[in-house]
Amino acid sequence: MAKEISKCVLLYSGGLDTSCMLKWLQETYNCELVTVTLDVGQKKNFKEIEEKSKQLGAVAHYTIDAREEFVKNYVNHAIKANALYEGEYPLSSSLSRPLIANWGVKIAEKEEADAIAHGCTGKGNDQVRFNITIETLNPEIKVISPVVEWGMTRIQEIEYAKKKGIPIPVDVSSPYSIDANLWGRSIECGILEKPDVEPPEEIYEWTKKPEEAEDKSETIKLTFEKGIPTALNDEEMNEVELIMELNEIGGKHGVGRIDHMEDRIVGLKSREVYECPAATIIIKAHKDLEKYVSTRHEVLFKETVDKEWAFLVYAGLWIDPLKKDLDAFIDSVNEKVTGEVKMKLYKGHSMVVGRKSEYALYDLNLATYEEISTFDQKLSKGFIKLWGLQSKMSRLVSKRKEAVQITL
Repeated sequence: MAKEISKCVLLYSGGLDTSCMLKWLQETYNCELVTVTLDVGQKKNFKEIEEKSKQLGAVAHYTIDAREEFVKNYVNHAIKANALYEGEYPLSSSLSRPLIANWGVKIAEKEEADAIAHGCTGKGNDQVRFNITIETLNPEIKVISPVVEWGMTRIQEIEYAKKKGIPIPVDVSSPYSIDANLWGRSIECGILEKPDVEPPEEIYEWTKKPEEAEDKSETIKLTFEKGIPTALNDEEMNEVELIMELNEIGGKHGVGRIDHMEDRIVGLKSREVYECPAATIIIKAHKDLEKYVSTRHEVLFKETVDKEWAFLVYAGLWIDPLKKDLDAFIDSVNEKVTGEVKMKLYKGHSMVVGRKSEYALYDLNLATYEEISTFDQKLSKGFIKLWGLQSKMSRLVSKRKEAVQITL
């Protein structure tokens, strides 16, 4: 096995797991290690991560500021797709995995590495996302999953780290597994594995407890152009800044806490807790504006498309041709999703309280009940007869059948 790999790229977070992997891979495969860390908004000290990597024996390290790429090429697609897996999860971690895998392949090709290693367990979804993306982009690169191979428990990992002189993170005693980026923060493990227990307040970092959030509501205005948010309260800003600002604003109002039972790709049901203030606000605003400018037929069909799009991304199939096909329809609908949406934030809630668009299919002169109405209500009588005709005929046929059965 050791002879098969001379150089390996490790997708490196700097935490306990991937730091142990750095040493384990060197020992097990007798290979050189190159580490790569992507900044997708997780608020880490990337200089320290680089220094730690080299201290542990990496021959090279890459730190990639991928925040803008993450939003433009991944998050924006999710916004236009109103992406919520199983109606709840905004796909924050799911969206970052194909981006990280893509960079892993780029660097592996640049470094002429034989393999890419990641820190995913055999129980989660990320192994599916990383493996499929990497193996599809470059089938010649071997994918290594040390957590699956070594079979160490967390306690054994800590002992291994002490034995090998690996600095142990100060939060290693925490029972929680946490992942974060611009689009959201996920928390699992510990007491959260008991679905009937309310999540303890200690797990939250981005959002205030709704009961203790601001006593006064706040109304904000989001401006969209072709489905993408471009301004907050009439101030234009790039997408990264806008999302960061909304995370702060939503968080202080307790907006964006999500607690739900999730169906993992590997067949397990898992209790997942998320903090996604910006995602919660933006998706709700976008969906409202999209409905305002689209026909009923577009709205109903897009619900089906959006659901399938979210599933593909969650299931690690970002590069599947079907997702590209769905993107074409989603992009087409969003050509007219331009306008403004007002959102009121208050103690854990985000409510749409107004919208405006030059593409709106709403017409006051038709909808109003005032004298200025141009809608001819007499037309409704004939429409109702035609609209309910088949229902009426079906009922008559059923009654005739019942009458025959009674006679017999």
